[in-house]
Amino acid sequence: MTQTHTHTQDYEREDGRALRLTYAEPDGAVRGGLVVLHEVGGVTDAARLLVASLAAEGWLAAAPHIDGHGSDGVLGASLLAATDTTLAWLVDRGVRGDQVGVVGFDLGGTAALVVAANRELGAAVSVGGRGISSPATTGLPALVDIAGSLVSPWLGLYGDNGDEAGQAELNTLKEEAGKSKVATNVVCYAGASHRFDTDPEAAAEAWQRTLSWFDAHLR
Repeated sequence: MTQTHTHTQDYEREDGRALRLTYAEPDGAVRGGLVVLHEVGGVTDAARLLVASLAAEGWLAAAPHIDGHGSDGVLGASLLAATDTTLAWLVDRGVRGDQVGVVGFDLGGTAALVVAANRELGAAVSVGGRGISSPATTGLPALVDIAGSLVSPWLGLYGDNGDEAGQAELNTLKEEAGKSKVATNVVCYAGASHRFDTDPEAAAEAWQRTLSWFDAHLR
């Protein structure tokens, strides 16, 4: 795979909205645009690698630097505002509205579902995440409470941490997401952690599912 470099830009719109973005562009044709939501710790090297990897697959990928509250990271009142500004940046770059999606890993995965329940996008993917049965942080609902209200096609990829409680939690999430009016799927990887850091095979398979979901829905 060709190494794709990331860039960081301070983006400001005429209406005064401003945001720092880390992004990467495909070498060839742009297939669409993806908002990449980071985990706790901000836009880390891992987040930059994700942005670059998505660009290498043909997506214009941008990670907004979202102001967090303490250890809550991406989760807070600024999440949707930052997503909206990043979507505007993608449109400014020539991406059509039906060719934009959102993806997040770990705590960013939690944020991706929140966005998918509040914004009509072409597709959304959560890879791991917290706050399924109980809120990840003050001010956010439990994901099972909003999954039935999804308005963007959503794929959830989760490890069950090797316990029955984790499996039951994911089954409930899948059931609730199935009540929405959009395409949804929840895939459980038995024995994998929510970060997929102990199972390289599951992580590789989750990556391929992520790409396939965007391929199918962002046309």
